[in-house]
Amino acid sequence: MLTPIAEQGIHELVFAKDVEIAAPVEIVFETLLEQLGPHHETAPESPLPMKLEAWPGGRWYRDLGNSTGHFWGHVQVIKPPKLLEISGPLFMSYPAIAHLQYRLTAEGGVTRLKLTHRAIGQFPPDHRDALAGGMEPWSHTLMKVREVAERRKGTVGGSR
Repeated sequence: MLTPIAEQGIHELVFAKDVEIAAPVEIVFETLLEQLGPHHETAPESPLPMKLEAWPGGRWYRDLGNSTGHFWGHVQVIKPPKLLEISGPLFMSYPAIAHLQYRLTAEGGVTRLKLTHRAIGQFPPDHRDALAGGMEPWSHTLMKVREVAERRKGTVGGSR
């Protein structure tokens, strides 16, 4: 016999943020892929290296070795250097699905990077409360992309 769990409704999450980055769009896109991949951090000095297969259908996941890890999503759209979309459960280990869109626009000598994160699902109350209280997911990643891309812009070929 199944034991009923407290009924929980479906909730929606929408988060949008954009940053202006003083670097060419190609360098910003390359840096974004690195910051979502092997250089990913959840906060300063809190590495969470990820694998990002940068092609349509490519996986975005955390590889813990020995065939263990956590699947975060699939690349839904990739159009370098202007657009990256990922859909999947992301970090959520409960019934939910999310969509991330990173849109890059060259504006003179700067790049505008706009992130839109949308999700629906049965978010636990503590997760909903954290978001309602002003927690901004992805802000650290956007700031790292800006910091690294601006530092790289003056180097040959954008390498570190």
